[in-house]
Amino acid sequence: MHKILSWIKRIILIAFVASILSVLLFRFIPVPITPLMLIRCTQSIFKGEKPILKHDWVPFDEISPNIIRAVIASEDNRFLEHKGFDFIELKKAIKENEKRKRARGASTISQQTAKNVFLWPGHSFIRKGLEAYFTLLIELLWSKERIITVYLNSIEMGNGIYGVEAVAKNHFHTTAKKLTKRQSALIASSLPNPIKFNSAKPTPYMLKRTGQILNLMPKLGPLEFSNNLILN
Repeated sequence: MHKILSWIKRIILIAFVASILSVLLFRFIPVPITPLMLIRCTQSIFKGEKPILKHDWVPFDEISPNIIRAVIASEDNRFLEHKGFDFIELKKAIKENEKRKRARGASTISQQTAKNVFLWPGHSFIRKGLEAYFTLLIELLWSKERIITVYLNSIEMGNGIYGVEAVAKNHFHTTAKKLTKRQSALIASSLPNPIKFNSAKPTPYMLKRTGQILNLMPKLGPLEFSNNLILN
């Protein structure tokens, strides 16, 4: 029994150190692949289909301010203010979910980044606990500029499409740096379910949501990231 407990302690210690090292590593280098990318490719193989993986990393300076503003407006408008968790939005979601048939989430961009880069999809208590842990780590060890950069480069944005550069090329025949406000809002409108909602072929719901996001974007005011200030 003593040996088993000793091994468990070692495994926990190794996992703890590895988690910190991985977060530190991705503070400086691009994230090459995520667990969700691997899961999607594996699912395709089991279905007898050819895996699709379109993913091109771009640095912060090569990402349009429009898409940065669009995803913050639609996903997490207090992103620059909170420390990983938006308790104001969480309280709202809890209150609204008392009357809603389908529960509304309140995950921040930081939480989504932690989940996308280090974890797997799911809603178990273990995964949610690990998500909270990695969210705290990236908020502690990364800047907000790094978090939004990793988020926009790693998030699923279509069938086999990951990151803003890939969706810009495949859906709009442009680059992440040249995305317009409308294109950015269309992409943001698809993020709740990018497999169901295609930003290149928007549904009436997406067009309505796009209009809402376009109205929200200028209301954010100036967005300050390290030495970068996004005014409009």
